[in-house]
Amino acid sequence: MDKEGAWRYRAPVNTAPLVIGVAGGTASGKTTVARRIAEALGETCTLLDQDAYYRDLSDLSVEERAEVNFDHPDAFDVPLLVEHLRALKRGEAGEKPVYSFAAHNREARTERVVPGRVVLLEGILVLGIEAIRDQIDVKIYVDTEDDVRVLRRLTRDVKERGRDFDGVVSQYLRTVRPMHYGFVEPSKRHAHIIIPHGGSNTIAVDMVVGAIRGRLASPEQ
Repeated sequence: MDKEGAWRYRAPVNTAPLVIGVAGGTASGKTTVARRIAEALGETCTLLDQDAYYRDLSDLSVEERAEVNFDHPDAFDVPLLVEHLRALKRGEAGEKPVYSFAAHNREARTERVVPGRVVLLEGILVLGIEAIRDQIDVKIYVDTEDDVRVLRRLTRDVKERGRDFDGVVSQYLRTVRPMHYGFVEPSKRHAHIIIPHGGSNTIAVDMVVGAIRGRLASPEQ
């Protein structure tokens, strides 16, 4: 991806967009929450996933990539994500990376992202990495019980991402669980809003959507 020229198109926006971060543990329902907010807001919302900004690991073999700790802050290309968030705030559209969970690496293609009045960023560590957190106006943490998250993760990785059962369990015990308690769970203290029970908590999601709409209607926004 051409990092120098990818974000030069300027969209016609009158004010800087409202940046909302949705964090939470693996399989907590944060993606569901983010998508429901985005769907409710419609075309005014731009959705970004932190997973797209895993570092490029083309220099490693597939076997070596599988051993990378993808739940540690160092796994993410933070400068690139921050650069893109700042560009969206300036009203500039561009190309974001596309990540393959099967290959543990970025794909060759990118996806076009056009700034809206709301930029919605979701990911496990959007509140746990200071440089990213500093770009966020409204901070949300999706809080779901550990046993529910483990079962969801296991089902998702085996059925949707082509992983084998033993590999998923090994990765969870080796990196996912310790990184959750080391980095993800502590980031909850930075949240303005905590949503329990994940995407099934429609009352909380509806309240968040209403608050966002109210803020967008404010003359100060």
